[in-house]
Amino acid sequence: MKIDRHGKAKILTQAEIQLLFSKGLPTQRDHALFGICLFCACRINEAVTLQVADVYAPNGQVRPELIIRKGSTKGKLATRTIPVFEDLRSLLTSYQAPNECLYLFPGLDGHNPINVDSAARVFKKACLRVGIYGASTHSLRRTALTQMSDAGIPLRIVQEVSGHRNLSQLQKYLEVRPDQVRGAIASLAMISPVGNPSQKPGESDGKCTFSDTPQQHKTTK
Repeated sequence: MKIDRHGKAKILTQAEIQLLFSKGLPTQRDHALFGICLFCACRINEAVTLQVADVYAPNGQVRPELIIRKGSTKGKLATRTIPVFEDLRSLLTSYQAPNECLYLFPGLDGHNPINVDSAARVFKKACLRVGIYGASTHSLRRTALTQMSDAGIPLRIVQEVSGHRNLSQLQKYLEVRPDQVRGAIASLAMISPVGNPSQKPGESDGKCTFSDTPQQHKTTK
């Protein structure tokens, strides 16, 4: 849990996400902004610096893919495109993007994007409003990436979405839960050499067993 910027941002449950979007976030702008963070697994700076043209076509329709520009990414590594999930499309369609501003989420001056710290405060207030503690805007990114990993998506593909430089950086984001560790250990029962206590010597219990020396096979002439 991340407290005062220490530790890792909390992974949100499905119930917490539903609560946050149904009762915590008050405006369509907030739904669109933090929906992008969740459904694109992107950093808050990447979301707030999106331009209107990165998300909407000239006719006002939501693009099939959202563009995250190289200049907005951490380390300015590369521009990446993220397919727009149907639920995100719904949030972006409901949001009335300002026509007079270059940026999708303008700040108070109406010209520059909303400040990252301001967005973080909006998110924190929304979490407190519904009783979610230990979460930050980064929780949305960590939650999305962990969900992809749990769903069995190959890490190389998850890395393409996240924009991490390498897999070792990505793996630091992923949550390993106690029940997953217990499941991993329980899977070792399939190779256990320990038989049933009531089993008689020489009887097979149906499990795979291993021999210290290779079997010698005799042949008859």
